[in-house]
Amino acid sequence: MAITSANQLELLQTAEAVAREKMIDPDLVVQAMEESLARAAKSRYGADMDIRVAIDRKTGRATFTRVRTVVADDALENYHAELTVAQAKAHLEDPQIGDEIREEVPPVELGRIAAQSAKQVILQKVREAERDRQYEEFKDRAGTIINGMVKREEYGNIIVDIGRGEGILRRNEKIGRESYRPNDRIRCFIKDVRREARGPQIFLSRTAPEFMSELFKMEVPEIYDGIIEIKAVARDPGSRAKIAVISYDSGIDPVGACVGMRGSRVQAVVNELQGEKIDIIPWNEDQATFLVNALQPAEVSKVVIDEEAGKIEVVVPDEQLSLAIGRRGQNVRLASMLTGLDIDILTEADESARRQAEFAERSALFMEALDIDEMMAQLLVAEGFTTLEEVAYIEQDELLAIDGFDEDTADELQARARDRLEAVNQAALESARALGVEDSLIGFEGLTPQMIEALAKDDVKTLEDFATCADWELAGGWTTVDGQRVKDDGVLEPFDVSLEEAQHLIMTARVMLGWVDPTELEADADSADAPDEAELETDAPRP
Repeated sequence: MAITSANQLELLQTAEAVAREKMIDPDLVVQAMEESLARAAKSRYGADMDIRVAIDRKTGRATFTRVRTVVADDALENYHAELTVAQAKAHLEDPQIGDEIREEVPPVELGRIAAQSAKQVILQKVREAERDRQYEEFKDRAGTIINGMVKREEYGNIIVDIGRGEGILRRNEKIGRESYRPNDRIRCFIKDVRREARGPQIFLSRTAPEFMSELFKMEVPEIYDGIIEIKAVARDPGSRAKIAVISYDSGIDPVGACVGMRGSRVQAVVNELQGEKIDIIPWNEDQATFLVNALQPAEVSKVVIDEEAGKIEVVVPDEQLSLAIGRRGQNVRLASMLTGLDIDILTEADESARRQAEFAERSALFMEALDIDEMMAQLLVAEGFTTLEEVAYIEQDELLAIDGFDEDTADELQARARDRLEAVNQAALESARALGVEDSLIGFEGLTPQMIEALAKDDVKTLEDFATCADWELAGGWTTVDGQRVKDDGVLEPFDVSLEEAQHLIMTARVMLGWVDPTELEADADSADAPDEAELETDAPRP
């Protein structure tokens, strides 16, 4: 088949028809045709030739042109597509390297094989253009809700027609008890749009927390306008969810606005999520208050927060335990997801038993270490004393404030506490020396004998060993691994050494050894703010 005047116009009509069908630029289709014709011409005239085809966008006339480039004499490699400056003088008056000489050549006859090859090139280019168009259209719609129609099911995954493309709703992104048939209407959240080898992939979800947020944004005008903000969402898809909201207008109740008149707004979201029960909770900057709200409908007696460990203890009345935990732990699990904290639930009876055990343990410590009777030991514990150091070095007035304690009693208690501490320290030093600790570490200021013994047991026996330690190796920390917080135990963690204290001790040791210039250290401290504990935890290397 030759490109004759009879089918020149048909060429353009075909390009326009394909472009309309695939919803792409007609010029892209014409470019694909030009490339396919150029390939066919190369198979006719020779693969080494540079044959280019241009199709007139008005008349459809295809022009075949042979292009040769002027190169230096020593750079001539392809005699069919290149020529020297001397050879080019036959075509140009003053040829320069890089100039192109164009000569029109006769159109080629497209045989059956060449025509089939040209068709494949055009189809491939059209598919690529269609994929680019689809990616460009949907890449900015990630994070929004889209309506579609179910086309088919493949291995549990739902293929959804979303207009100018197809999305995939994977089985783990469906709400458990949902089932769909072809042509069913479906509303999904566009979770991700990725460009892959087989074309753009649009991943949909109905279980993502963001899906619920977007649904509330559609139903509650105050959220759409920014008057109310959704601070956190936790879902057990298809069963139950908790959503925390805050109002930036004191005259608008965030919970009431989300519930709506007679529950109309929240009910619309519930119906879309197949009956998923939704607890709407007021958000609060205070973690304890927010957690109490998050554990509703259970009542909370007391909250104890360990910010460093990211854990929280909640004490509830005995009869509220099952309600606080929820069926299969659902209530406490959702509250944990909402607050981002690990939550331990204790009953008042459990907490009382633990307090009594701690009270008895500390009383026994004082009885054995100070050689006093049970009543006196219990008096010390009741007044808040927990360690021998507190008894030994506290102001004597603190001891005299205890009923029944006079100066002689206080003097005797402090003397016994100091003697016991000295004996313990001496035993720790002897143990450390027996383990091979050098005097350079024993004489290092800031480490107690018990700390030195603990370091020796961890094979840190010299000042050089100590200086090579990382702060988290001494103070401990937390690392997130696969979404779970993992505890890194520190050698000096039992002695309540913080990350900042560990850093200071290590840098002091490095300065003493001459590894670090103290003037540079001071300059660095002046030029940069000290990192906070959260940054240190994140940046701490794993053992």
